[in-house]
Amino acid sequence: MSTGSAQAPRVRACVGLGANLGDAVATVRDAARALAALPGISGWALSRFYRTPAWGVTDQPDFINAAAVFETDLPAMALLQTLLSIETALGRRRAPDGRDRWGPRTLDLDLLLYGDARLALPGLIVPHPHLHTRAFALVPLLDVAPDAQIPGVGAAADILAGMDRSGIEAIP
Repeated sequence: MSTGSAQAPRVRACVGLGANLGDAVATVRDAARALAALPGISGWALSRFYRTPAWGVTDQPDFINAAAVFETDLPAMALLQTLLSIETALGRRRAPDGRDRWGPRTLDLDLLLYGDARLALPGLIVPHPHLHTRAFALVPLLDVAPDAQIPGVGAAADILAGMDRSGIEAIP
């Protein structure tokens, strides 16, 4: 019989980072630092930063996008709450009615993948429900997780191969 306490299993989490208001590069950099500093994070990797055209509502500034991959023992909902806290700490304010869903933002942190989990919880769907349609998320994700699989969809690299990547530029 084991006398040690059970540890939560570690999961590879993939988070998309994006911003297009204020000093977006600095904000994404600060968000990445906050993520990397979370307790229990290991295997941390951050993609290059990319300038990407706005998606959804296109009449707004270009975005700065990146992706982070790391191992965590945080449950998915706890990780989501942490992401939302980082957004708030770095100036993100959400309209209560969601009218700003695809509009300009100081910061957006999306839980793209959580291991091979497929979750549909209040406020959280994993894999991110639009990941397989968004080159601006897949390009940085594949920088840090070239083997990424989107559960129920397939290999992220195969999906990206058939997508238009025009306007997505790595920032030197």
